[in-house]
Amino acid sequence: MVRVMKKIMIKIFHFVVVSAVGLMLQACSIPAMTSKKADSHLPDSFKSNAPAVKRYEAEVSKNQSRRYEIKQQITVAENRINFLLGRTPQPIRRTSTGFMDIKPKMLNAGIPSQLLQNRPDIRKVELELSAADLNIKVAKANFYPSFGIKAGVGFEAFALKFLINTPESLAASIAGEMVAPLVNRNAIMAEYKNSNAKQIQAAYEYEQRIINAYTEVSNQLSNIDNLGKNYQLKGKQVDFLIQSIDVSTQLFKSARADYLDVLLTQRDALEAKKDLIETKQKQIIAMVDLYKSLGGGWQ
Repeated sequence: MVRVMKKIMIKIFHFVVVSAVGLMLQACSIPAMTSKKADSHLPDSFKSNAPAVKRYEAEVSKNQSRRYEIKQQITVAENRINFLLGRTPQPIRRTSTGFMDIKPKMLNAGIPSQLLQNRPDIRKVELELSAADLNIKVAKANFYPSFGIKAGVGFEAFALKFLINTPESLAASIAGEMVAPLVNRNAIMAEYKNSNAKQIQAAYEYEQRIINAYTEVSNQLSNIDNLGKNYQLKGKQVDFLIQSIDVSTQLFKSARADYLDVLLTQRDALEAKKDLIETKQKQIIAMVDLYKSLGGGWQ
């Protein structure tokens, strides 16, 4: 169910993103992009520069062709969503209004590591523990970390013998929160000293799944944090380029800059806007991936 929900949500967000890019191209600041004749809006002084005119026309043609590429992506995304909804291909009403204002739901600082038990793979190994006649409550007390899961996971502090195939330390950022070692191999062996090889293997498998799940969630949180910072910087880049368009246009009007400078600045602004939209998409998908990593959400 979680995988199906993730697939549907990603398709919907992809559809919204390509729609937003398409509308951006349609309304971009290059005046001639939708005109029948590419150079119809160019000043006479610029038209006398043949290489610059051809460069301008090439830029217009490139953006017009990209609109058709986006149009095809929209059609494919529409059809895929219709398929997932069990209906025949049909247009889907959409709007890009508010898309860039969507903010990923922020989680409270530190996620209780016990939420990992919502994951199907964790539930599977818990059933295997039960089948091996091991006490699941005791196993949870031994294996589950007693600290919150955060983005800044590094490694520190306790001996290699407490872990399976991992570095010698865990989570530099969680040293102050750690109440007890994540895994104590000696304690496990003492507690299950009468267990057979199958029971020991089940306990080790449980340990590995917990460590893997913890690392996966931590990676997703780190990704969300870095994408947020990335989005802020790209937003500033777009703002600066928009200001640069105004400046270069004024310089051109006062004969202090070539019109090609205006064109190139507009092109850079268009690319930056596209990158900003795609970064927003990555932010939202990262939240979907975190939802999946936690086995279907959190309270």
